[in-house]
Amino acid sequence: MKRVKRLLRPFVRRTLSPSTVQSLRFRNWYLSSYVPRLVRAKFVTRTPQVRGFGGALGGSTLAKQLQTVNLLRPTEMCRVMTKCGSDKGWNQYTPVYSALFNERRDQPVRVFELGLGSNNVSVLSNMGIFGVPGASLRGWRQFFPKALVYGADIDRGILFQEDRIITSHCDQLDKASIRELWSQPHLRGGMDIIIEDGLHTFEANITFLEESLNQLRPGGVYITEDIGWNTFDMWYERLETFYAKKYPTFEFVFVVLTNDGHNNLLVIRKPTE
Repeated sequence: MKRVKRLLRPFVRRTLSPSTVQSLRFRNWYLSSYVPRLVRAKFVTRTPQVRGFGGALGGSTLAKQLQTVNLLRPTEMCRVMTKCGSDKGWNQYTPVYSALFNERRDQPVRVFELGLGSNNVSVLSNMGIFGVPGASLRGWRQFFPKALVYGADIDRGILFQEDRIITSHCDQLDKASIRELWSQPHLRGGMDIIIEDGLHTFEANITFLEESLNQLRPGGVYITEDIGWNTFDMWYERLETFYAKKYPTFEFVFVVLTNDGHNNLLVIRKPTE
């Protein structure tokens, strides 16, 4: 099967344009996921498992909020992200994000996302040849009409600049590269939302988190995506012994969306001042 896919890949790439593939994907998602979820959510509720650390213990408002999210109920953000070519709707992140950010839609927020969605198959954590680099950034721009949106990726070939979007290079395994990223003039001043959707390894997640959590503005939210079950124990230990003690007033909430696979989230909220 893999050999057949390799043989067909050049033909498919030449035959179908990225916009055509994106349109077909959206139509497939709408019929196979959106409509069935819309109907099912009227009768069934499926909420995530939530575990809090540090400031999230003892009645965290963030933990309580996320415990009530119905993952089956599609949202406007689900449609926006999927139509822009992002996989966040497929991964069921968008119901969580809608609950977190709906109240801020009309605010001039600053949004940053690491990982643009490289379609270069030689790059780790690429989205395949039909990936749409920058899809999530364009989704954030549409969802937040007054926002400034920033992004970064290790693949220099997909960096771009558009209306209200600026992207930069960053190697999230290199602390010096992360510090250089945040020193750029357009990124100074902090972020209201930081999404880490880069290299999906524990080492990469921790490295970027340690160098970027201080970039949150008061009331800001930091999210690490695509956390796998095989790293849960490492995450729990790190959150209990380090982050919860270093940032005692922050809310740390682990959101388990699936019973297998890697589509789980760490959500961190900085208190308002």
